[in-house]
Amino acid sequence: MLKTNRLNIRKMIESDKTNLLKIFSDPVAMEFYPDTKNEEETIRWINWTINNYDKFGVGLWVVESLKTGQFLGQCGIVPQKVDGEVQMEIGYTFIRQFWGNGYATEAAVACKDYGFSVLKLPRLISLIDPLNKASIKVAKRMGMTFEKSIEKWGKTIAIYAIDNK
Repeated sequence: MLKTNRLNIRKMIESDKTNLLKIFSDPVAMEFYPDTKNEEETIRWINWTINNYDKFGVGLWVVESLKTGQFLGQCGIVPQKVDGEVQMEIGYTFIRQFWGNGYATEAAVACKDYGFSVLKLPRLISLIDPLNKASIKVAKRMGMTFEKSIEKWGKTIAIYAIDNK
């Protein structure tokens, strides 16, 4: 799919389950999600992602170290319903041991560039819990700015956005 200086970004497959569980079973990594996920929920997540590839041509992608092939996390473009319309979101989650290395920003910028230059999307958003300072920093690093707050998933969510210039 995509390559950066340090990352290989590829489509998710069923065998990524074990690696995704390293994120989904970690209560710290999942702090801003409704809950952690078990194996069955992770399989549903993978199937939802693969369905997004088929239906929308985008979805969350696996992020690996280009040098070692090690699984680091997931990042991609995800369709989200906001204010009654589908908008494309850049989403990202990474294994906690790899936080603080710039991988989320590097992957998110690659996804933003892909969304704008290849898919010709008019705009991209990120839906972020207002208390998730690390995700807000990633959004700002890819050029997004705070747009507004909405109610989604039973709580207040901040929308960060960037337009394709």
